[in-house]
Amino acid sequence: MNKRAAIVGASGYSGEELVRLLLNHPHAELTAVTSRQYAGQTIAQAFRKFAHLPRARTLRFSEPNAELLAKQAEAVFLALPHGVAAEYAIPLLQLGCQVIDLSADFRVKNPAAYKEFYAHDHPAPDLLKKSVYGLPEIYRAQIKNAPLVASPGCYPTSILLPTIPLLREGLIRPTGIIADSISGVSGAGRKLEQDYLFVECNESARPYGIPKHRHLSEIEQELSLAAQTPVTIQFTPHLIPVSRGILTTIYLAPAEHFQSRTGVSPVSGLSNAATMDAVAEKISICYHSAFGNEPFIRLLDGKSLPDIKNVIGANVIEIAWRLDPRTGRLIVMSALDNIVKGASGQAVQSFNIMSGFPETAGLL
Repeated sequence: MNKRAAIVGASGYSGEELVRLLLNHPHAELTAVTSRQYAGQTIAQAFRKFAHLPRARTLRFSEPNAELLAKQAEAVFLALPHGVAAEYAIPLLQLGCQVIDLSADFRVKNPAAYKEFYAHDHPAPDLLKKSVYGLPEIYRAQIKNAPLVASPGCYPTSILLPTIPLLREGLIRPTGIIADSISGVSGAGRKLEQDYLFVECNESARPYGIPKHRHLSEIEQELSLAAQTPVTIQFTPHLIPVSRGILTTIYLAPAEHFQSRTGVSPVSGLSNAATMDAVAEKISICYHSAFGNEPFIRLLDGKSLPDIKNVIGANVIEIAWRLDPRTGRLIVMSALDNIVKGASGQAVQSFNIMSGFPETAGLL
């Protein structure tokens, strides 16, 4: 039996991607889509790319109304800006809906940290304890029975998945972590601002959000949980002239006890080929143990490196790693589609887990 699902805020890039995924989902029935901008129009009128799908020609956008949505759907996706999503999450949860929130409202567990990074009080602090951080490969068991899932941000997904297993196994130091990311323009959302106009972005590349990007709040929260000690990282995001995709490079130092066993020194580097092979084997074993059977994590062995073009449109993250024998550092790289694995695809992955469907349903 199909599960009824609704999307609040279906006019943005993530909302549009949710529409695509749920219209084609074998176990979901898309019963409601809301957008003040498109209210009254069919999905096919707003997004002609879906006009070949019968449901898109009949289902119309409506104004968001929590009581009506609760009658129309069992699960509701919130593709709304932070601060706004909580306004709908509260009544929807009270009315018995499962809620999957793509905003930042329920990702950060500490209300003070939320206020620090988002510049206003948390709109529903009582719900923070009920929410589960929606990184399926890390929190699958908790997601299964969660009434409220806080789907992670795109940058955090690209950093957390490659780093958490290494911290949990004590293979890297929790200090001195540096992450550089480049992102397509769709990461800014579907909005009219000068910085994201074609003429401003084309033939351009620039950093932004320096030195305290909002996503640091959830990144450091989750890395601290994995390391069981407070973690502070250096993170620099960059905007590049592509529509979608994120490529992240993370610079890490082997843990001190790991260095002593393998001969790694952050000063002298990896002293010989045998030492480097031993370290590489430990890292490889860690990744394959954590992610070897994950359907949406592509571990790249050999000479292959992550490439945005190989993940666009897919709910997949590519991960590769290299050891630098000169510096003794571990370099980990990842690539994902910021709208799919970094947003809507990952949200549907959680929806599948919450519903008891195959985790890959509608995503392959």
